[in-house]
Amino acid sequence: MVGIASYGAYIPRYRMNHNTIFSAVGFLGTFPPPGENAIASHDEDALSMAVAAGVDCLGSIERQTIGGLYLATTSQPYMVRQNSALVATALDLQPGIRTADFTGSTKSGTGALLAALDAARGATSGGVLVCASDCRLSKPGSPQEYLYGDGAAAILVGVDDLIATYEGSYSVSYDFPDRWRASGEKFEHAWEDRFIRDSGYGQFVAEAISGLLKRYNMSIDEVSKIVYPGLYAREHGTIAKRLGADPSQLQDTLLNTVGDTGAASPLMMLVAALEESRPGDRIMVAGFGNGSDALFFRVTDRIDGFAGRRAVRQHLSAKKELSSYEKYLAFRNLAPMDLGMRGEIGVRTPMSALFRDRKAVLALCGSRCRECGTPQYPYQRVCVNPDCGAIDRMEEYRFSDRHGVVFTYTGDHLAASVDPPSIYGLVDFDGGGRFWFDFADCDLDSVRVGMPVEMTFRRRYVDESSGVHGYSWKAMPLRA
Repeated sequence: MVGIASYGAYIPRYRMNHNTIFSAVGFLGTFPPPGENAIASHDEDALSMAVAAGVDCLGSIERQTIGGLYLATTSQPYMVRQNSALVATALDLQPGIRTADFTGSTKSGTGALLAALDAARGATSGGVLVCASDCRLSKPGSPQEYLYGDGAAAILVGVDDLIATYEGSYSVSYDFPDRWRASGEKFEHAWEDRFIRDSGYGQFVAEAISGLLKRYNMSIDEVSKIVYPGLYAREHGTIAKRLGADPSQLQDTLLNTVGDTGAASPLMMLVAALEESRPGDRIMVAGFGNGSDALFFRVTDRIDGFAGRRAVRQHLSAKKELSSYEKYLAFRNLAPMDLGMRGEIGVRTPMSALFRDRKAVLALCGSRCRECGTPQYPYQRVCVNPDCGAIDRMEEYRFSDRHGVVFTYTGDHLAASVDPPSIYGLVDFDGGGRFWFDFADCDLDSVRVGMPVEMTFRRRYVDESSGVHGYSWKAMPLRA
């Protein structure tokens, strides 16, 4: 039996009300729908959010048991350099795994999930982690600016200790030119909404779900929750009527609280459905983009004992309003800011050194003394404990999933930042270890000595001259 062994999600802290967008670009004649969008901070992108969702999904699961990682996104930073391999390294997965990027369509989230289920069924060693994440750029004033939100979801597929078993699927595929972005372009192009809604979205999702019901001789009444993206609120309900479903069966699309998260949307909604599910529930999930994939799962008794994930519910409750449209443009580099002389200092990553130190930089792995148990970061050959001093008696020790407290901190108004001041300081880790980190997702007034923090994987810089996106771990206040 194959199915879902764990789940997780990540939604950025910032939310921007649609009225904030309208106050800046309403002169163009676009009118805002109700709600707000989740907005990635200036140091977040599709990869950093995928790592965050993966951390939430894995929890205390041993990383050595993971046999593959599939990343689904339409906003990958690298066209040539496997993005999924970078995410796997940041999650401290073992090198003897299978990694793959699923791109080019918002249907890639369900496509990656199907591929993972097939791999697990084929006895691939270990579970397969599926991370779906999107952080899409939209032109200021475009309809997509009100529609798109940022976020990520993760599903661990396996054969043991399942919280939901995989029961079947049905897919349809079309070269449907609703939205497209050619190589090298920053923004998507879109055809008219009526065409997308009536000829694509309203047809393909219903066709995939109807095909699934017919293939497995099921009735729509047997499904507890029906999950599919809500690009158009009215048409979302029309599809349900066409299928003969009751409105109570529909999972919340999160369109008014998070926005359309692209490749992550159906998987994030699936995570939200699993959070509320009970043993025996049947959950049907469908994606949309150049056709549709429809899958259905049966929830097992293990769902009752499954806990410890922030998933969607807790992320929704931990938020801060981004009330400045200009700041949003700066975060997206849609309005380049003058950061002064310090912002003009070039950064060039020595790629060979990055590869050698990938465990320390990307996975935040240090060392722990086998003799006395003292942890250190970065990796050291000599134990720092004055009562020990053992040499070359170290084992790898991962700090990325450790909590800590602030030992000292500084607010730097002179450092180059689009979100000043830059905040950094020393963190004492629970269980031992101390190191200097930049701080994220906090205001200077809220930081204090002794404040509990956790680690978060973030984009540190983008060197446009060499096309390098640099990543590292930062400290942030414990999120509810």
